[in-house]
Amino acid sequence: MLLARAIHFDESDMNVFANPARTGEWAISGGFEFSNWSTADLVGKARQAFANGWLGVETFGRVTFVAVTRIEAAEYETLATRLAEHFVAVYSAPSVEAALPIATEELAQMADLCADHAPNTVLTVMRELTEAGVREQYRFIEASEAGLDQFAIHGTLDE
Repeated sequence: MLLARAIHFDESDMNVFANPARTGEWAISGGFEFSNWSTADLVGKARQAFANGWLGVETFGRVTFVAVTRIEAAEYETLATRLAEHFVAVYSAPSVEAALPIATEELAQMADLCADHAPNTVLTVMRELTEAGVREQYRFIEASEAGLDQFAIHGTLDE
């Protein structure tokens, strides 16, 4: 099974998100956080989280890029429980047992998104508010499409 982990190419997420996700933590879309938002909510760092932030399922922070990777079934089950506990703590779900099917559905949606892509494929998300609610679009950057020179620091060894 495939899911996505938070990755950072630089330190920008530390500056643009109020609560940045940790490199390597499992991530999902997390669009549910914005289901009751209006344009009045789209200010500052909250706007950035809405516009293009994935949700880390350990810190519940946001990250701009995630990469597809394999996940073991036991890890997946642990994430479902962790997410259900978050629904209880933050969104007042009545119990972990009641929240678990929703948490599992959120993870399944992310797994479906990753299923057709090779490991190391980089994903981005872009959200917008519409009359019908939050609209998400995804971009996939296959590992073979990303040359090392896109991420390497160029310089010289000459002093």
